Amino acid sequence: MKIVFMGTPQFAVPTLDTLLEAGYDVVGVITSTDKMGGRGRKQVIQSDVKKYAVAQGLNILQPPNLKDLAFVEELRALQADLQIVVAFRMLPVVVWDMPRLGTYNLHGSLLPAYRGAAPINWAIMRGEEFTGVTTFKLKHEIDTGSIAYQVKVPIYKTDTVAEVHDRMMETGAAVMLQTVRAIESGSIELHEQDETKVSKAPKIFHNDCQIDLNSSPYEVYNYIRGLSPYPTAWTTFGDKKLKLYKVRYTDELHGHELGTYVTDGKKYLHLIVKNGYIDLLEIQLEGRKRMDVRSFLNGIKPEEYNSPFLQLKK
Repeated sequence: MKIVFMGTPQFAVPTLDTLLEAGYDVVGVITSTDKMGGRGRKQVIQSDVKKYAVAQGLNILQPPNLKDLAFVEELRALQADLQIVVAFRMLPVVVWDMPRLGTYNLHGSLLPAYRGAAPINWAIMRGEEFTGVTTFKLKHEIDTGSIAYQVKVPIYKTDTVAEVHDRMMETGAAVMLQTVRAIESGSIELHEQDETKVSKAPKIFHNDCQIDLNSSPYEVYNYIRGLSPYPTAWTTFGDKKLKLYKVRYTDELHGHELGTYVTDGKKYLHLIVKNGYIDLLEIQLEGRKRMDVRSFLNGIKPEEYNSPFLQLKK
């Protein structure tokens, strides 16, 4: 059985590796085009999938346009029986409908929950206790195809996106291998998604990452960990943006104004929100490096204390 694999970020690499280790014939790897980055944008940046594929000596295609006739013919010439998609972009019909056994996708949620580009982030931001992975057969509407397999993945109360991402990445690889084996043996069973249980996980932009000080401490806490380490929740510290990576929360009544900071100047820095505060642990002020809160407080000038936004509590 010939397989074409499509993917871009690190999340997709374990699945490709698992398929190769299982002995499947991956005749082509489709990934994003190289980009220029680094200082002065002089460094060629390759996708994680491409780096892995190069190391394995695989056939790599990087079409700028998936509808390009030359690419479509090059893909058709591979005569793949099956296409596997993990963390790639939306495919045109001419591509996903090409192989005789269809195209199957791995999605980072228990579909139909959290359809969209950022399912892991939104599940954590909304305080879910578990999420999961789903393999499904592609059709035209995004994330709506018939489901093959699903496996639950826990979300622990201290998890950030990074921990859940890595847990799901390995689970997803195993579930996709199970799916491919079932397709190969002809034992695959598909069932339609329940449209009454749909929820959305749209792409997150920078402005979406500003925390809502009128939310409860627990809601703010979930929002921060659901965006850590990327794209990163933020608020303001004086006239600068402050990124929030690692925090705790406390439900405690206070007499402070929302959005102000309370500190002893040495060990702790509390951000005041509605009905409580957020205990900041790892942060990054605009123009500075990411650091722990003690290092951050060491860099604050004495005259900044007891300002309108930073209160020294002795």
